Amino acid sequence: MKRAVILVLAVLLLLPLATPVVAQCPSEGHTVIMHAPAVAKTSTGELTGVATEFVITVAPGSGHVYIETWPLAEVDMQASARLATQVAGRVLQVDMSQYDVFVRVRAESPIIGGPSAGATMTVGIIAALMGWDVNPKVMMTGMINPDGSIGPVGGILEKASAAHQAGAEVFLIPEGQRIQYIQETQKKEIGGIIQIVNTETQPVDVVEYARERWGLKVIEVKDIYEAVYYFTGHRLPKPKVPENVQIDTSFLRNDALSDYQNTTEYYQRVLEALKGSNVGYDTYMTLLAALDSAEERLAQAKKYLDEGRYYTVLSKDFQARIVIRHVEWYLSVATPEDVGELLKNTSRTIDETEAYVEGQEIRGITMLQAVAAAEERVEDAKSNLEEAWKAYYSGDYWNALGNAAYAYERAKTAILWTDLGKRFAKDETIEKDVVKATARDYIDESTLIVAYIESMYGDVLGSTLTDTIQKAEQYYDNGKYSAALFTAMEARVQGEVFLDTLAISNWTVLLDKLNMLKNDARTAIGLAEKNGVTPLLAIAYYEFAQSFEDLARENQSLNDLQTAMTFYAYAKETANLFLSTPLSPIEEVPEESIPVPEIVIPNETETQTQTQAQTPAGQTDEVNYELIGLSVVLAFVLGVSIGRKL
Repeated sequence: MKRAVILVLAVLLLLPLATPVVAQCPSEGHTVIMHAPAVAKTSTGELTGVATEFVITVAPGSGHVYIETWPLAEVDMQASARLATQVAGRVLQVDMSQYDVFVRVRAESPIIGGPSAGATMTVGIIAALMGWDVNPKVMMTGMINPDGSIGPVGGILEKASAAHQAGAEVFLIPEGQRIQYIQETQKKEIGGIIQIVNTETQPVDVVEYARERWGLKVIEVKDIYEAVYYFTGHRLPKPKVPENVQIDTSFLRNDALSDYQNTTEYYQRVLEALKGSNVGYDTYMTLLAALDSAEERLAQAKKYLDEGRYYTVLSKDFQARIVIRHVEWYLSVATPEDVGELLKNTSRTIDETEAYVEGQEIRGITMLQAVAAAEERVEDAKSNLEEAWKAYYSGDYWNALGNAAYAYERAKTAILWTDLGKRFAKDETIEKDVVKATARDYIDESTLIVAYIESMYGDVLGSTLTDTIQKAEQYYDNGKYSAALFTAMEARVQGEVFLDTLAISNWTVLLDKLNMLKNDARTAIGLAEKNGVTPLLAIAYYEFAQSFEDLARENQSLNDLQTAMTFYAYAKETANLFLSTPLSPIEEVPEESIPVPEIVIPNETETQTQTQAQTPAGQTDEVNYELIGLSVVLAFVLGVSIGRKL
């Protein structure tokens, strides 16, 4: 009897451990089951395709998103699930705070998940909200972006293999990723020893490869609207874009004219001061060479001024002033104490600027975007001043002055953006919590993308993006939500551009991708303007991208081309910031069962023309492809670091 009592007590004590308190998937609501390909790493570090199952339930609730993966994914999917929920709500104009979303993910082995499942989850959430069935013969891979577009991912060939093995007949991939680049290694055996003879990067047309090898139809999709149609047979109404979107920075014309004149006069004053100084020959020639580079920037600014590219004028002036101020300050100091005093003065300037920016009442989305940009520039100035002090205390006064000059000029640009925002201020006041929530989402998504890249390809980007995200986290912890948002956004964009251009060195292919990004940016700007928002920063970035595109075409420069792509992506992303509109309740979903849709393959005209929703028409093979071209990776990192924007 005693043993029985002890046994019962033991079971009772273990019950709480065996049945933890978790969110229960409700019986009400709608559930859809989707399959998606992912990738896993073999014991030798190679990528292989893995089929995964997504069970997605949407039910009345209070805005929570729950996700469970088994086995655990190598990259967390929580941020992607949250973003997928937001996008689904935005597309359907549904208030997702009235619903809970449950996502259960099952795979045969630990997968590299994360952002590549974002588009699939979005389709599933939309289908569950609307009570639509999805075709089990359709699979997809792709990130979901805040505007509903489908972003690039890695491992396309491996995922195509997994889709085929899982029985898919149609495999949807992000637009622009039809051509994948692999490294083919030629080997020979000499005396029992295998030697690598040559390694070449070869393009593979995924559409043709999958059709010929497996009979799998691969289709590129641009956005979630197209993806939903292929899965369900239903068309969702797509936002209409104004036909003639004009990218015009004339709102900066007077600023550019004044700034160019002031910077030119500043250059002349410092040049005369250098000629009249008593510095030695070597120092004189070094400082003169620096001023020559500033003069070159001013010549570029004049060219862009004549062309009406006013933001680019301001950026070139900004670059010139950093150099001019560096030379001026170097000529003005005689002792380490003088250098320290200049750094203290710069610190006071930044503090005054920060107080000015933070003292603004944010009225309207246009002002919010401009002041957010200003706050990021204040934080950038503070970071560079910290570097200046580090150089100062190590006795490196030249770099101390250089970093301080950058910090000073950067703070001045924050004032410019704040004043621009005030010009476009409207009546409604926007609370700081809006920026805080958006910043948190962008930080989480950016972290996810970087983890995904590193899990797929290793440490190919070094610490560049990781450091950027850490900086965003620091800004967030310090309550600098606007700076955190823009810093995280830049990391996200650079990660996406990296994935989209991975191992590609073909000029024509990259140019096609640039044109797609350019059109997307123009569309985003047009939609923002249609919503009554003047996306100042997006318009400015678009124009700045054009200047790098011109240089790229003139010099056949891949670095300039990739920098242009990055700024077009910045333009697209910033145009979409804070554009969520009030949401209406979801329409009641009929209780009757909807048949599984047939696979619908619209013609090109149908794909381009989105109409109102219609009733519906009626162990994996390992593919050992390495997609990393180191030289191209290095070129990408160099390219995104070239452009210093205003």
